[in-house]
Amino acid sequence: MRAFPTMLSIALAVTLISPSLMAAELTGTLKKIKESGTITVGHRDSSIPFSYIADASGMPVGYSQDIQLQIIESIKKALDIPNLKVNYNLITAQNRIPLVQNGTVDLECGSTTNNAERAQQVAFSIGIFEVSTRLLSKKDSEYQDFEQLKGKNVVTTAGGTSERLLRAMNADKQMNMNIISGKDIGESFQMLETGRAVAFMQDDALLAGERAKARNPDEWAVTGTAQSQDIYGCMMRKGDEPFKKVVDGAIKAVFTSGDINVIYDKWFKQPIPPKGLNLNFPMSPALKELIANPADKPASEKTL
Repeated sequence: MRAFPTMLSIALAVTLISPSLMAAELTGTLKKIKESGTITVGHRDSSIPFSYIADASGMPVGYSQDIQLQIIESIKKALDIPNLKVNYNLITAQNRIPLVQNGTVDLECGSTTNNAERAQQVAFSIGIFEVSTRLLSKKDSEYQDFEQLKGKNVVTTAGGTSERLLRAMNADKQMNMNIISGKDIGESFQMLETGRAVAFMQDDALLAGERAKARNPDEWAVTGTAQSQDIYGCMMRKGDEPFKKVVDGAIKAVFTSGDINVIYDKWFKQPIPPKGLNLNFPMSPALKELIANPADKPASEKTL
C-alpha cells in the first residue's frame, strides 16, 4: 500500500535541486550514494501510521515512508541513478540517532521529533508532521488528564520526547507516578491494554494509530491536556548541506504539488493495513500551516 510519486512532484523536486547539484562536485552523503549506487534508510516496525511493518513481507509502510519514497525518487533523478538500491534498516527510539551519526543509516523519516537537543546531534529536514503529546486511556476511566495520574502506573516509550516530559513532570510536581518505559510503541500500548498502566503518554497521532489496532477500539480515547507541540522531521547527518538541500527540496515538492494531501488522506482518513481500520484523524491547522510555510525549526514545548 504505497503512494508512488507523481511525475509533477518529481519534476518539481528535480527543478529545485538539480542545477546547483550537477554543477558542484559531489560530497558527503550524495557522493556516498552515487559511488555505491545504494542508499540506506531507517524505518520503525510499529509507529502506526508513520512507519511500520504491516505484513509478512517485512517492508515498511506509512505516511513518513511514502514521503521518504518521494525523496528517494528525487535522489534517483538528481544523481541519474534510476536503479538506485534501497536498503531498509530497522531502528528503535534508542538507536536511531547513533545509527544516523555513524553512517549506518543515511536518512530516517518516521516519527522523530525535531528538538533542540537532537539538533545538536543530527540534522533535520523541514517538518513533515506536527503532533501534540497527550494520553490514551479507557474512555470510561477516571484517568482523563495528567493531574489524575498521581501515584498511578503510566506507560510511555523509552527514548522519546514523551518519556522526558513525563519524567520531568513527575519530578517537578511530585506526582509519585510509576513510569513504565516500553521498548517501542507497540509494547507500550500492550502494557496499557493489559492493565499494567492506567494511561499511555505519547504523540496524539501515534495514539490514534494504537487505538485503531486495539482489540476494541471504541473502549479507548485520546485525551488530556497537550504537553508539547512537536514537529517530526527526517534525520540526516549534521554538516551535509548538499544532501539536506536535496531532501528539503523533495519534501517541498510533495507539499507544492498537493501530493501531501493524497498521502495524508491515505493514512489518516482511509482504512489502513493490517486490519483495514480508519484512524479518522483530520489534518490539524498546525500541520496545514507547516505545509504552507515549510521550516526546519523545532516546535516549542509547554508544561501544565
